[in-house]
Amino acid sequence: MQADLITQMLLTCRRIFLRDHVIEVRIGAHDFEKARAQRVIFNIELFVPYHLSTPTADQLHEVVDYDFVRQVVARRVNAGHVELQETLCDDLVSELIQHPSVQAVRLSTCKPDVYPDCAGVGVEVFRMKDPQPCL
Repeated sequence: MQADLITQMLLTCRRIFLRDHVIEVRIGAHDFEKARAQRVIFNIELFVPYHLSTPTADQLHEVVDYDFVRQVVARRVNAGHVELQETLCDDLVSELIQHPSVQAVRLSTCKPDVYPDCAGVGVEVFRMKDPQPCL
């Protein structure tokens, strides 16, 4: 059932994304992470039904503005230290999905500088507003 809803959403929604958005964030549970901010890479996708995201007058107010996504991230990052990427992702998804046009959010964070032997460590979350597919 869940897979069918996701497939339907992919077919009936526009995907608005912010890719590889890099910000210095005060994040981490370990002492060495608490000493200073570290780079976090954000990848965010908003799924918006076509009927709520297809402009007729070629005007910004007819779509979900990318600035909205950047402002949500900036607000949370500026709110202070967070221990876990899971918490950061959940906080962001909870705010992003409140936008009236957004049906679902897929969001990941990646800390690229934690371990020298890998490209990064991260978390990804996918949340739908309700079980109804975009129509």
